[in-house]
Amino acid sequence: MPNAIAIASIGAAAILGLTDSSFSESSPANISGVYPHLTMYNNEGECGTGAVVPWAGKLWAVTYAPHSPKGSSDKLYEIAPDLTQTIRPESIGGTPANRMIHKESNRLFIGPYAISGEGDVRVIPWQAMPGRHTGNARHLTDPAGRIYYATMEEGLYSVDVDTLEVEELIADGNSKKPVQNGIKSSLPGYHGKGLYSGQGRVVYANNGERSKAAKANPTTPSGALAQWFGQGDWKLVRRNQFTELTGPGGIYGGGHPETDPIWGMGWDARSLLLALLENGEWSYFRLPKGSHSYDGAHGWNTEWPRIREIGEKDYLATMHGTFWRFPPTFSNENSSGIAPRSNYLKVIGDFCKWNGKVVLGCDDSAKSEFLNTRTFKPADGAPRQSNSNLWFIDPQQLDGFGPLIGRGSVWLREDVEANSPSDPYLFSGYDHRQFSLTHSTKSPVTFTLEVDKHGSGEWSTLRSITLAPKGTEILFFSEDEGGAWIRLVADKNATGVTAHFQYRNRDTRSVKNDPLFNGVATTEKAPATAGVMRSLAYHTLGIALADGSYYELNPKMKIAKVSSAAQSAGLLSAVAQPANSFSVDGASAIMEEDGKRYRFPKNDAYSATGSRVCREVATERDLLNLHGTFYELPARNALGLARIRPVATHNLAIHDFCSHNGLLFFTGLGAGAQGEHIFRSADGKAAVWAGVVDDLWRLGKPRGQGGPWKIAAVKAGVPSDRYLMTAYDRKRVALDASSSVRISLEVDIDGTDLWVPYKTFEVAPGETVSHEFPEGFSAYWIRATSDLDTTATAWFTYE
Repeated sequence: MPNAIAIASIGAAAILGLTDSSFSESSPANISGVYPHLTMYNNEGECGTGAVVPWAGKLWAVTYAPHSPKGSSDKLYEIAPDLTQTIRPESIGGTPANRMIHKESNRLFIGPYAISGEGDVRVIPWQAMPGRHTGNARHLTDPAGRIYYATMEEGLYSVDVDTLEVEELIADGNSKKPVQNGIKSSLPGYHGKGLYSGQGRVVYANNGERSKAAKANPTTPSGALAQWFGQGDWKLVRRNQFTELTGPGGIYGGGHPETDPIWGMGWDARSLLLALLENGEWSYFRLPKGSHSYDGAHGWNTEWPRIREIGEKDYLATMHGTFWRFPPTFSNENSSGIAPRSNYLKVIGDFCKWNGKVVLGCDDSAKSEFLNTRTFKPADGAPRQSNSNLWFIDPQQLDGFGPLIGRGSVWLREDVEANSPSDPYLFSGYDHRQFSLTHSTKSPVTFTLEVDKHGSGEWSTLRSITLAPKGTEILFFSEDEGGAWIRLVADKNATGVTAHFQYRNRDTRSVKNDPLFNGVATTEKAPATAGVMRSLAYHTLGIALADGSYYELNPKMKIAKVSSAAQSAGLLSAVAQPANSFSVDGASAIMEEDGKRYRFPKNDAYSATGSRVCREVATERDLLNLHGTFYELPARNALGLARIRPVATHNLAIHDFCSHNGLLFFTGLGAGAQGEHIFRSADGKAAVWAGVVDDLWRLGKPRGQGGPWKIAAVKAGVPSDRYLMTAYDRKRVALDASSSVRISLEVDIDGTDLWVPYKTFEVAPGETVSHEFPEGFSAYWIRATSDLDTTATAWFTYE
């Protein structure tokens, strides 16, 4: 069959020199589970994957623009088992992330489209149903004949599944005209995400806030969990950021709507939230966060986390950078079994099981970086055209990406009532479990730690901790202190209480890079090929070399010299790495952002090569390449550098990196480099390495050395700069000073400047005091303070 991609790519063939058949070869390029020819584009500031669903023998996908309640250039895609991609001519775009299979009519509703069991497509025009479609749910009174649609601005519609006639129940918030049939909602929050029905109600979630504060401070009150009982406005359930809503019926809706539970996923500044509606009553649990790149209070950073069946015993859940096992029997009396699988870096909008693979629809490369700007990123380095792709992986890969970390609190700098238990917090699934407790009460407070061992709702005492006035304690849980959930109870009213959990798994990676990266130049020798890159229009990656030559890579992964020195100079200038992005002294690598100073470990093998330091590699997520280590860097509105995480230490001479067509590209290759991830021009001058961002976990484990002081003049009582500690495996410190002093170490336990004492050391002149941190010890940052003026060194080694 002819490839219908030509419908939406008029002019692209001329740009690339391709024919229709270029996109339908029998063996299309596959790099780390990504097929470049399946890349999806639009003309808007973002092109995320809103939904992917197997249906009618094909895989169907929709993309979304950032704010398009009246349609956009986004498309409905139909993908055949041979991976031929067809762009459906019925496409009207918008910002769709809804999908539901309506059993009685045998139709898939995805975006504004109704697709029959034979693959015929009908469209609900945006004029009849304006809004950014975010969720579908079964109808409360006519489930066989109608379906609900919700929008990101609190709109609710009822649609006839046969005629596609639309009834407005609650007006979409983008509407400027007088409401015809529905009402204007007064629900707080915005940026709707989830919808589900059951137990006599429709449940709705939004995860954002319209305010200046929400765009800068992730602790701003934001979002809402709400319900609707068939008339009137949404009723607020809980004022927090919520996303996914589903139940045992999953994409089909409730099979037993009177009795099936409803599950909701969300979060706040403390930790993840898991909501459960059972027997008409709401209850809540808390889970750790694997990443803080999702934490913006405006709600833009989350995309569509899901809980979904993938053909295994447990469902798969995605939330805050962690793949989770989610038991389909989850209830108040059977709440055990939720377990982390691995951490990931991709931004995932939806996923499904198709032809033996887990297919993840991603949000890869946005030409608008929105609020994600920084002084140490190029001002004009974003893609010229937004694009995203699908990622095909084997199910077992879900357990093998990033080594697990999970951080979160049940209380965070808050006042606590006596005998009022905290929300339950996950107590299983990680090798190391550390707990920090602090308060500002002017009298002693006893906290009882209770555990629900089997997830049955029965609580027993695990430990009691009595803290001195304004006291602090850091402790570890042993392997025999097990259970499904843990919670805390204070014996009196207490102020300024933080109860924070730091979990992580052992990092079993070696210090060697996986052979996948063979061919990328090492720091022992300058790269034979270098150059800067930019994602351009319609599948094209531009590559500019310092000698003035210019190349382009096409979706068949062929690199050709195509243009002049002037074009090369323009690209080199547009995406140049800003100078002085970081500094290095004898102690550490140093970065500054928003008036704060941060110190990072150095690597002996690193040599300055003028390489790329920072770039956005997934929508609103940056990758930082500093002194031989890659870091996941949240946007500034999610606390930025304060919540950074080391991914891997590589010590490679990478010259540039960027995202394009769902892939991560490097320049900076060795002479004659070859391999399935290496692509070269015919003349050999231009070459790139290609993989996915989650391939970075296969580089060496994070490591390095340095500290806040090296033979530094230290003032009494003045803390050092903060020095990174989070997500490193084995850690030790060596202290020395020119005079007899007491050096105290403090740790920021949650990345929000919550500094608590760790230990004080007596240091004599001419002696070095060495200390190895306990196995499993974790903190975001560490700093040192001397009790007297001196010259001192605080040297940390991470392995």
